[in-house]
Amino acid sequence: MNALKISIRDAVNGPVLEIAGDLDYVSAGELRELLPTITVRPGQRLVVDLGALEFCDSSGITALIAAHHHAQSSGGELVLTAVPANTLRILSIVGLDQILTIHPDSETAIGT
Repeated sequence: MNALKISIRDAVNGPVLEIAGDLDYVSAGELRELLPTITVRPGQRLVVDLGALEFCDSSGITALIAAHHHAQSSGGELVLTAVPANTLRILSIVGLDQILTIHPDSETAIGT
Protein backbone atom coordinates (compact mmCIF):
# COMPACT_ATOMS: atom_id res chain seq x y z
CA MET A 1 0.00 0.00 0.00
CA ASN A 2 1.39 3.37 -1.06
CA ALA A 3 0.17 6.46 0.74
CA LEU A 4 -1.69 8.97 -1.40
CA LYS A 5 0.12 12.25 -1.98
CA ILE A 6 -1.59 15.15 -3.71
CA SER A 7 0.26 18.32 -4.61
CA ILE A 8 -1.34 21.38 -6.15
CA ARG A 9 0.17 24.06 -8.32
CA ASP A 10 -1.21 26.82 -10.47
CA ALA A 11 -0.68 26.95 -14.21
CA VAL A 12 -1.71 29.41 -16.90
CA ASN A 13 -4.88 27.46 -17.75
CA GLY A 14 -5.89 26.52 -14.19
CA PRO A 15 -4.89 24.34 -11.26
CA VAL A 16 -2.79 21.19 -11.61
CA LEU A 17 -3.10 18.30 -9.17
CA GLU A 18 -0.28 15.79 -9.10
CA ILE A 19 -1.42 12.50 -7.61
CA ALA A 20 1.06 9.89 -6.37
CA GLY A 21 0.55 6.55 -4.66
CA ASP A 22 -2.72 4.65 -4.32
CA LEU A 23 -6.07 6.24 -5.11
CA ASP A 24 -8.34 3.67 -3.54
CA TYR A 25 -11.14 3.02 -1.06
CA VAL A 26 -8.95 4.16 1.84
CA SER A 27 -7.63 7.36 0.22
CA ALA A 28 -10.15 8.51 -2.41
CA GLY A 29 -11.99 10.57 0.19
CA GLU A 30 -8.94 12.83 0.47
CA LEU A 31 -9.30 13.84 -3.18
CA ARG A 32 -13.07 14.24 -2.88
CA GLU A 33 -12.66 16.47 0.21
CA LEU A 34 -10.00 18.57 -1.53
CA LEU A 35 -12.08 19.31 -4.64
CA PRO A 36 -14.37 22.01 -3.15
CA THR A 37 -11.29 23.97 -2.08
CA ILE A 38 -9.95 24.16 -5.65
CA THR A 39 -11.09 27.10 -7.72
CA VAL A 40 -11.71 26.40 -11.39
CA ARG A 41 -12.85 29.44 -13.32
CA PRO A 42 -14.96 29.29 -16.50
CA GLY A 43 -12.80 28.18 -19.41
CA GLN A 44 -10.03 26.85 -17.19
CA ARG A 45 -8.73 23.31 -16.96
CA LEU A 46 -8.39 21.24 -13.83
CA VAL A 47 -5.41 19.11 -14.79
CA VAL A 48 -4.92 15.89 -12.84
CA ASP A 49 -1.47 14.44 -13.44
CA LEU A 50 -1.52 10.70 -12.74
CA GLY A 51 2.08 10.01 -13.72
CA ALA A 52 3.00 8.81 -10.22
CA LEU A 53 -0.27 6.93 -9.61
CA GLU A 54 0.50 3.37 -8.58
CA PHE A 55 -2.99 1.93 -8.05
CA CYS A 56 -6.56 3.05 -8.68
CA ASP A 57 -9.70 1.11 -7.75
CA SER A 58 -13.37 1.91 -8.33
CA SER A 59 -13.36 4.43 -5.46
CA GLY A 60 -10.49 6.23 -7.16
CA ILE A 61 -12.36 6.24 -10.47
CA THR A 62 -15.38 7.67 -8.65
CA ALA A 63 -13.17 10.43 -7.18
CA LEU A 64 -11.94 11.28 -10.70
CA ILE A 65 -15.55 11.48 -11.87
CA ALA A 66 -16.23 13.84 -8.94
CA ALA A 67 -13.29 15.98 -10.13
CA HIS A 68 -14.84 16.01 -13.61
CA HIS A 69 -18.16 17.20 -12.18
CA HIS A 70 -16.41 19.83 -10.05
CA ALA A 71 -14.62 21.28 -13.07
CA GLN A 72 -17.74 21.22 -15.23
CA SER A 73 -19.93 22.85 -12.59
CA SER A 74 -17.45 25.75 -12.57
CA GLY A 75 -17.54 26.12 -16.35
CA GLY A 76 -14.18 24.42 -16.79
CA GLU A 77 -13.01 21.00 -17.83
CA LEU A 78 -11.08 18.14 -16.28
CA VAL A 79 -8.00 16.89 -18.10
CA LEU A 80 -6.20 13.72 -17.02
CA THR A 81 -2.53 13.43 -17.92
CA ALA A 82 0.10 10.69 -17.83
CA VAL A 83 -2.55 8.07 -17.08
CA PRO A 84 -0.89 4.72 -16.28
CA ALA A 85 -1.69 1.95 -18.77
CA ASN A 86 -3.65 -0.15 -16.29
CA THR A 87 -5.82 2.80 -15.25
CA LEU A 88 -6.29 3.86 -18.88
CA ARG A 89 -7.47 0.35 -19.66
CA ILE A 90 -10.12 0.56 -16.92
CA LEU A 91 -11.24 4.00 -18.14
CA SER A 92 -11.56 2.55 -21.65
CA ILE A 93 -13.49 -0.54 -20.53
CA VAL A 94 -16.11 1.55 -18.73
CA GLY A 95 -16.22 4.18 -21.50
CA LEU A 96 -14.84 7.07 -19.47
CA ASP A 97 -12.12 7.62 -22.07
CA GLN A 98 -14.97 8.91 -24.27
CA ILE A 99 -16.08 11.43 -21.63
CA LEU A 100 -12.85 12.55 -19.99
CA THR A 101 -10.14 14.46 -21.81
CA ILE A 102 -6.81 12.61 -21.62
CA HIS A 103 -3.39 14.00 -22.59
CA PRO A 104 -0.03 12.21 -22.54
CA ASP A 105 1.56 14.72 -20.13
CA SER A 106 0.72 17.82 -18.13
CA GLU A 107 2.81 20.10 -20.37
CA THR A 108 0.56 19.22 -23.31
CA ALA A 109 -2.57 19.79 -21.24
CA ILE A 110 -1.35 23.09 -19.87
CA GLY A 111 -0.19 24.28 -23.26
CA THR A 112 3.38 25.06 -22.29
